[in-house]
Amino acid sequence: MKKTLILLALLIPFAMKAQTPGGGISPELLSEIGGAFKESPSDKAIRNALNSAAIGTLSLNNSAMIDTHFSDKVKTKGHTDQKSSGRCWLFTGLNVLRAKMIEKYDLGDFTFSQNYIFFYDQLEKANLFLQGIIDTRDLPDDDRTVDFLFSHPIGDGGQFTGVSNLITKYGLVPADAMPETWCSNNTAQMRTHIAAKLREDGLRLREKAASGKDLKGKKAQQLEGELQAMKVEYLKEIYRILSLCLGTPPTEFEWARYSSKGEFVSREKYTPKSFYDKFVGADLEGGYVMLMNDPCREYYKVYEIDFDRHVYDGDNWLYVNLPVDKIKEMAIASIKDGTAMYFSCDVGKFFNRKSGVLDLANYDYDSLLGVTFGMNKKERVQTHASGSSHAMTLIAVDIQDGKPVKWMVENSWGSSSGYKGNLIMTDEWFDEYMFRLVVEKKYVPADILALLSQTPEKLPAWDPMFLPEE
Repeated sequence: MKKTLILLALLIPFAMKAQTPGGGISPELLSEIGGAFKESPSDKAIRNALNSAAIGTLSLNNSAMIDTHFSDKVKTKGHTDQKSSGRCWLFTGLNVLRAKMIEKYDLGDFTFSQNYIFFYDQLEKANLFLQGIIDTRDLPDDDRTVDFLFSHPIGDGGQFTGVSNLITKYGLVPADAMPETWCSNNTAQMRTHIAAKLREDGLRLREKAASGKDLKGKKAQQLEGELQAMKVEYLKEIYRILSLCLGTPPTEFEWARYSSKGEFVSREKYTPKSFYDKFVGADLEGGYVMLMNDPCREYYKVYEIDFDRHVYDGDNWLYVNLPVDKIKEMAIASIKDGTAMYFSCDVGKFFNRKSGVLDLANYDYDSLLGVTFGMNKKERVQTHASGSSHAMTLIAVDIQDGKPVKWMVENSWGSSSGYKGNLIMTDEWFDEYMFRLVVEKKYVPADILALLSQTPEKLPAWDPMFLPEE
């Protein structure tokens, strides 16, 4: 460190002289920068290789191997596939419930309808945006909240409160009752057109509000009624688009239940709510706790993300921030008891897609490029270099000598991806790139549950740490 400081002190006079007055790159500075690179024979070989192959291919450490044995694993059957959509949060939440239902009722490869919940997710998000525009109608166009709304009118990403609020409100149906469609599997075009319509609708609402912003009393109440009437008409149009693209959600359906051996058990009629009550019945809104490992913020505190929800009259995202080792304790307790969990991470980092392994030893970028990538987890989050990007279902841990050495998640990219549809992560990778875990309260120690009595610190929805998982 001392040598580095001395070297920097010696370089300061030249650096100040070589730059242009505004801090730009002068010819002298360019000469200094370029002159520092003396291409060696090995550099030439690397450059030639990079001309014809990807950095990831050349930096792959083929000697990094992980065995596939796990000491503790939750029983699951089959794998789901979100295709070209950002619905990982929804698939993950439903996979947690699916594993419990399959085990409890001895089912085969049963799957809930993701499309059914997705329909209402999009309708509710449209209402969230439109009502948000009405609520902020007196704020200027360049207000940060108004800008956030128009920048993110709708999306197919999300997080666990969307799962809990939507299922509690609308129930569940089997996959056959509302199958996937091309648009549910490939959401980009539908999302683009709905977003365009919502932005147009938002402008009209703000224009209407601005025309009567000085009204008082009954006239102000009349204006509020007109804005709400406009919103209802806009939602009718969104409902039409969703019905054409995704199908219309069933209000009643018949479901034939079979055992894991293919034996007929029963055939009954259900509503989405009665189906949920009979076969799931979990208290999703009150029975779970979201845990977070965000080293940028104080641990053992509760945080709430403002306007980060799926349902306008639902819950904002609320979590307890904890050291990663505390989160592991609860994860292990849940797995040992046979209960899968909602889990999210920065899945793209040090990920060998062929093997399905997430391991810090997978790639040696430093040696290939001749530079050091030295940021820790906190610094990566602070500089937007890392954040939670994907949700999966945590189902297994391998414990050796009393400590976890690796973990496994059930993914939603189909059974042929990764390791038999799953991803395996080393414990070291877990430390660096795991961010969120949702666990049932019965696995949470009393002292952690007691933290929920705190008044949450409210954080803005536009914080990059809290962008929806896709």
